[in-house]
Formats: sequence, C-alpha cells, structure tokens
Amino acid sequence: MGLDQELVDAAVDLMDRRWPSGEPGGAAAVRLADGGILTSVGLDNLHASVALCQETGAFIQAYTQDRAVVASVCVSRDLERDRVLILPPCGVCQERLALWGPTVEVAVPREDDPTVWTARTLAEVNPYYWGRQFADGAWPSVEQHTE
Repeated sequence: MGLDQELVDAAVDLMDRRWPSGEPGGAAAVRLADGGILTSVGLDNLHASVALCQETGAFIQAYTQDRAVVASVCVSRDLERDRVLILPPCGVCQERLALWGPTVEVAVPREDDPTVWTARTLAEVNPYYWGRQFADGAWPSVEQHTE
C-alpha cells in the first residue's frame, strides 16, 4: 500500500479541520510501511524563515517512531479558484524523504490539472539526487543518511 486517495483525503481532512473554509491552509499525510497514516500541518510564524513545510511534522513523527515512510502527499487551498492543489515535495522535503529511499511515492499534480494527483517515486522526481555521489552511484542507505 502506498499513495492512494485515502492518503490524499487524510491530508485534505486535516486541512479542513485546522483551517475553516475560506482561509488559506495546507496539510500533509504520509503512509507508513505498516499501512498507518500520519498527518501534519506547517508551522506558521511571524518570522517566515522559521516556518516549516506541511510535511515536516509527519516525517519527524515517523522517524521518532522508527517507522518507514512509503508515500507522501501535500495539499494546499487555492482560495482564488476555490480548489485544493496537490503540491509536489519541495527540495528540502525531497531531501527529508531521501532517508527512506528512492522508492518512496510522492504525489505530484497532473500537468493539465493541479487538483489531480499522480504518483511518482522520489527517484523519478529527483533523478540526479546528489547523495548518490557519496554511495558509489547508488541511493544512500538509511545508515548512510544517519551517519
């Protein structure tokens, strides 16, 4: 089990619970190897440089619990068009997900409709991952990431 509509719905449900309709908001959900789901929201702050991505909390929860992430999705409300956007992971979140390897699935928006998702592996989203240079061309192992 990986990226599916249930995972996307979990992120949207959290966003809707955390921020009322008509307010900007976003949320994320990750699927764990055991089938569980963790959700999180970003940390807003007056000083923008200390804000966190929506996914960060779920990643940290998974890592704290020593559970593997197999899929991730991030959503954001588009108030101007009254829709929910699928956001691909930023470069920082790609780096965070790299801990769990190149087969982690991430939601990316379809080119013709940013409200519809398609699944891509982290390796597909980031085919030139820099960490491979330190692992003889292979994706670095969890152990190498945590050295």
